[in-house]
This record gives sequence, C-alpha cells and structure tokens, in this order.
Amino acid sequence: MTHPKSLIDEDTEEGRLTFAALTQAVENQIRDDTPPVTRATLERLVALGETRDSALRYLTCALAVEIFEMRRHEEPFDAARYAGLLEALPALPYDESEL
Repeated sequence: MTHPKSLIDEDTEEGRLTFAALTQAVENQIRDDTPPVTRATLERLVALGETRDSALRYLTCALAVEIFEMRRHEEPFDAARYAGLLEALPALPYDESEL
C-alpha cells in the first residue's frame, strides 16, 4: 500500500508543521473517540491492509480537506461532511496526480 498524497505541501517547513498539527488533531480524535467515526475508520483501513501510519495519513488528509472546505466556503466545521470524507477512505476527494 502507498501513502496518500496530501493537499498540504509537505516540501515546506510550514507544510510539514501544518500536517503534523493536523495529524496530532486526528490522534486526539482517536484517543478521545470523538467523533467515533475517526477511530472506526482507522480500524477499517488497518483491516483493509493499510499500516497504522498510512491509515493515519488518510485520516489527516480527510481532515485537511474538511478544513479547506471550511475556508473555501467560509463556514464552520461540518461534522456530516467530515464523516462522509472518512467513510469514503481510502478514496480521496481529489486527484493525487494533480498535486
């Protein structure tokens, strides 16, 4: 299995720090089981054969997409949209080859 490519430019220091912060947010969601779909998605991806690290990258990519959508539409966090992004994984809502 390959690691998904993020919308965040991890070739820059700012991008690496941003991705690390989002990954920590996902880890907190898993630890706190809030929302429960985060932990369930991690477990599902691992059961599909992803490593924990790769599954965590997928989850972080989904959170990044939700944040981009929030900013693009100038709206608050949408829990239903985020859950939909997680449930669709490992499919990503963008073409990795265009990043």
